[in-house]
Amino acid sequence: MMLEARVSTPVDALRGLVGRTPLIEVRYRSCGRARRVYAKYEQRNMTGSIKDRMACWILGRAYEAGTLRPGDTIAEATSGNTGISFAAMGRALGHPVRIYMPDWMSPERTALIRSMGAEIVPVSSEQGGFRGSIEMADEFARSRPGVFLPHQFSNPANAEAHERTTGPEIVAQLSAIGRRADAFVAGVGTGGTIMGVGRSLRAAWPGVSLHPLEPANSPTLRTGCKRGKHRIQGISDEFIPDLLRLDDLDGIVDVWDGDAIAMAQALGRVGLAVGISSGANFLGADQLLDDLGDGACVATVFADSNKKYLSTDLAGPTPVDERYRSPTIEIEGWRAIGCEPCCGRPCPR
Repeated sequence: MMLEARVSTPVDALRGLVGRTPLIEVRYRSCGRARRVYAKYEQRNMTGSIKDRMACWILGRAYEAGTLRPGDTIAEATSGNTGISFAAMGRALGHPVRIYMPDWMSPERTALIRSMGAEIVPVSSEQGGFRGSIEMADEFARSRPGVFLPHQFSNPANAEAHERTTGPEIVAQLSAIGRRADAFVAGVGTGGTIMGVGRSLRAAWPGVSLHPLEPANSPTLRTGCKRGKHRIQGISDEFIPDLLRLDDLDGIVDVWDGDAIAMAQALGRVGLAVGISSGANFLGADQLLDDLGDGACVATVFADSNKKYLSTDLAGPTPVDERYRSPTIEIEGWRAIGCEPCCGRPCPR
């Protein structure tokens, strides 16, 4: 097999800290029925989230194309994890970094970004919230030379990162234990994860179904516009992202934000200290098993850790709601499936 020729860039120094994360097999009972869910444990990346994959790939492609040059300022609109990734990688590469972020995100996110030497521009609801953040970043780039805009919601390199790394890792890790994915589900922020992983999984297993997930409190994908409020930071950011192609995907999965919080808390109690979207993804996978059967193989991602949510409702009591699935779930145990021993070779870069 011929490998794609690639130009060496300064980003190569960071690649060893990104990707090749474990796949967690969670054994549990749902309403008494024995099930398993497989989730990529993405807090093992450089800054602790799946967004490191996308940020590293976008920066590498930009250096190759010459659209990012030494000394340029990196400016991006983000709900948090992407900003942390670009702050760390951008500063490591010697770039000024300017992050536009809605002002209702957790203070841990703000503190982390600032601790890495990046500038934060908080954006209120009155200033346009998330859409306003994007517009302000674009205006900043128009106002001066030497500004690089990653444009995570529309940049094809975002999905490419997951098609070339996350997806092949899942294929290799499941294959190593004699399994193949029947379905994949992931919360939609930029859409890069579901689209990129989806392409990779379908290349290996054409029959796999692909399911975008969103908060039931705020069904943006179903309605086409922002409705309601929710507490699952990092997904459902007020609009349908350009990268997302719903016609290429299967049914949308909805999860209540309180249920996602309770599920993340339950995962934490067995040593898997994950964020709120990870709880949502686990519940989404469990929903799919209702239709696919208890023995089916559903994969997802645990996108980040709980450390950026300790000031949120994740650290407090969660009232039980009759609509929630989490009270019916009993986690029995889990194991980590490594990446390199399964792949037998480095993932494409």
